[in-house]
Parts: sequence; structure tokens; C-alpha cells
Amino acid sequence: MSAGPAVHRDAAPVRAPEPRRARQGRRRPGRTDRIRAALRRALPALGLYAAVRLTGMTAMAAWAWWIGKHPRTLLGHLWDGIWYAGIARHGYGLVVPSPTSKGVFYNDLAFFPLYPGLVRGVVTVLPVTVVTAGLLVAWAAAGAAAWGVYAVGERLHGRRVGTVLVLLWGLLPHAIVQTMAYTESLMTALAAWSLYALYTRRWLWAGALALLAGLSRPNAIAVSAAIAVAAVVALRRDPDARRDWRIWVGTAMAPLGWAGYVVWAGFRSGGGPLGYFRVQRLWGSRFDFGRDAFLFTRHLFTGRDSMAYYVTLATLAVALVALVFLALDRPPAALLAYALVLAVIAVGGSSYYASKPRFLLPAFPLLLPAAVAMARARPRTVVVTTGALAGLSFLYGTYLLTVARVPM
Repeated sequence: MSAGPAVHRDAAPVRAPEPRRARQGRRRPGRTDRIRAALRRALPALGLYAAVRLTGMTAMAAWAWWIGKHPRTLLGHLWDGIWYAGIARHGYGLVVPSPTSKGVFYNDLAFFPLYPGLVRGVVTVLPVTVVTAGLLVAWAAAGAAAWGVYAVGERLHGRRVGTVLVLLWGLLPHAIVQTMAYTESLMTALAAWSLYALYTRRWLWAGALALLAGLSRPNAIAVSAAIAVAAVVALRRDPDARRDWRIWVGTAMAPLGWAGYVVWAGFRSGGGPLGYFRVQRLWGSRFDFGRDAFLFTRHLFTGRDSMAYYVTLATLAVALVALVFLALDRPPAALLAYALVLAVIAVGGSSYYASKPRFLLPAFPLLLPAAVAMARARPRTVVVTTGALAGLSFLYGTYLLTVARVPM
């Protein structure tokens, strides 16, 4: 009986064809697979964030009902939320003189267009009111922001630090603003994912997200600054990077949203390309290198005022200390530049002292040193610290919306 054809000893062994299932099992994961895997890793952090923010809103709502106020109105139609709702309904064009300050005129061109545009889109598609749509956009943005914050923290220090970073961001004293009809959550989401795109070398995504962030808030110029710094670092480290057109295009795209709206609003206000800054001055807001903040801080030491102002002073002090610790940890240059620009704008701007902690909400990198420390701490220390922060956040958030009479 024949034993079959002879095989040369030097010939490569012939392998039987693999079944289709085996070949499919070894295929490279696609974009959808990577997104699903990233979401699975982030789910514990997102669950914690949802739990703390829902608890905070529930505490505020319970007290609001008790004193005869409507929680939906407090979250969706208060202070700046009234202006955003008006823009979503009627577009730009409202100018109102201040009832208390002579020579101050409130012009809705001071508010950037992305958030009210999204609210208008939701109202067009769903049978809901503008206030409800504003809350839906804010809550969706808060979830996207929490995921982006986690992604940055995980990329830099691992899953545990990413989870703690999200938890700390959700337990800030002013965290109630993250679930109000305001723009901080939207900007944070776009900024966090833009920074993540930088770390994964997706320059076009980073630039596009920075462009959108620039349409959300005035201080979103910090995202463009971060991308510019990252580009300089990349070009200095690798001269061959100059031939990568994506770096140049992404960096050039980043400030277009912010600059485009500033120029458009300037011409719309009748003040030319820089007229937007006149609009801000008529609101009583300008950059004075911190002089107004210093004078108001001195007033708090020599006189008496609302508790919200003292919490603001403490928040600014902690933020500046956190900025020093962040710099000492030597984070990526883009991350440090982003946090630094936000801190400078918050401290250096005049008026609206009680709003400064809100302006710092997108500066989540300031929480990185604390997140790293908590991730390394004993479980008992983490539980006690988290409980204390939760109590402060829930009580102070309730106070801000139901008791305090200061603009946020």
C-alpha cells in the first residue's frame, strides 16, 4: 500500500486551511469594537458619576419642593439658562439695560452659539419645550464629559485613576452646574475628547473637536492653546513631523470656531471685528489681570458677604494649589497648558466673582494629582474622603440653587 508522495526535508510544512471562524476570531478589532471595549472599561466610572449626580439633584429637588420652588425651573431656566433658552427660541438680538448698574447693557451676543443651537435642534426633532431640551442636551453632554475625563485619566495613569478622576469631578462643590442648562458640561466633553485625540495622535479629530469647543464658551480658547502647545512639542521632538500635514491642519482648525464667532458677533454688534469684547465690557466683564478679583478678596477679609463668595475664595485657592501640584507632576505639556489658560482666565477676569468656580469646571486636569493620591490610598481613606466631598457637594449645590441670591 502506498504511503503517499515523498516530502523534501527542507520544504516548508503545508498547513491545512483554517476554518472561517478561526480567521474571523483573529481579525483586527474595528472602530466599533474599540469603542465598545472603551465603553465597557468606563462603565464603572460612568455609573459612579451618574449615582453621585442623581443624588445631588435629588437632594436639591427635595429641598426645592419643600420651600415651594420647582426643581426643573432651577436647573433649566435660571440665570444664564434664561439667556440660552431665549437664543434657542428667537435667535440673537436681545439687549437689556441692567436694572441695578448704570451704563451696563446685557447683550445676548455674549453667549456662544453651540449650546442653544443644539437645544433648538432637539426642539425641532422632539415634542419637548426649550427648557426640557436644554436639560436633555446638558445631561447628555455631562455623560459624554464624564467618559472623556475618564478616557484622559485612564490614558495617563490607568483605569483606577480614571475612575477616581471622574468621581472627583462629579463631587466638586459646584458640580450641580454640570446638570444645569449651562455650557460647562458641553465644553468639558469636547475639550476632554480633544485632549484624548491628541494623546492618540489623531490631530484632525483634536482640531475638529477644539473647533466645536470654541463655539461653546469664551474660555474654550484653552483647548486651541493646548493643541498649539502639543504641535510645538511634537515638531521639536521629531523634525520629520513637519511633513505630517495632519498636525498643521488640526492645529489650524482648532481656533476657527472661537475666532469665527468672535468676529461674527463683533460685526453683528456694530463694533467691527473686535466688537465682541465691547459686548463683554458692557456686561461688566473684562480681563484685568486679577485686579478685580484681588479687590473683592480683600473685601471678604475686611467685611462680610454671602457664603457663596467665601466658598468661591476657597475654591480659587485650592485650584491654584492644585495647578502647582499638577505642574510638579510634569504632565503632558498640552494638559498643563489647557489647565493653566483656564485658571488664568478665571482668576484674571473681572466681575462675577461667584461664577469663577463655574468657569473652572472644565479644568478637570487640576484634579489629577488628587486622583492619583486617592487611587494609591487605603480603602478606608477613600471612603471617608468621598463621603465628605459628597456631603459638601450635595449641600452646597442645594444652597446655590435654592438659597443663594448670587449669579452663577
